[in-house]
Amino acid sequence: MSFLDRIAAALAPAASDEQRMEARQKLEELARGEGFAEDILAQHRAIEGLFAEARNSSGPAAQAAVRELAVLLNAHSMAEEAVVYPEISEHSGKAHAGMAYEEHAMTKVQLAALQQLQPGTQEWREKLDHIESAVQQHVYQEESSWLPDVIRHAPVGDRQRMSAEFSEYYGRVDLA
Repeated sequence: MSFLDRIAAALAPAASDEQRMEARQKLEELARGEGFAEDILAQHRAIEGLFAEARNSSGPAAQAAVRELAVLLNAHSMAEEAVVYPEISEHSGKAHAGMAYEEHAMTKVQLAALQQLQPGTQEWREKLDHIESAVQQHVYQEESSWLPDVIRHAPVGDRQRMSAEFSEYYGRVDLA
């Protein structure tokens, strides 16, 4: 963990596993019938699975899991940035949307760096842990407040449009 990461963690501690689980459960209830939110939740679970796969694999299997993770995160971020973040800006705050865009950009940079490292080395594991921790906190922010704010405050027609557009944007990336 970098010096700046340690300072940030001291100022704004990461959510606990229990807090993340509680936020997820509440959003799952709130998201029923909200296609965009259900899709985002499914993608969050897939992302978590790929982190576990990368962490529990070695050699080429770990590299493949990280490549798959990068593709999934890219498709996910593209759809969120195009469809969901403008609504987060409107219904949860411009600062939240700005933070979300920045977190996506940094995750892409860190994943590119991870892909240059040899799987299984200490440096690779530390980088993977760092990225996973950052993504967990980002997911917590989305699931605990940003997405619930959009669901509660955006008009039904806007949420229906978001659901269709989110699927369209996400579908543009070949995940194979």
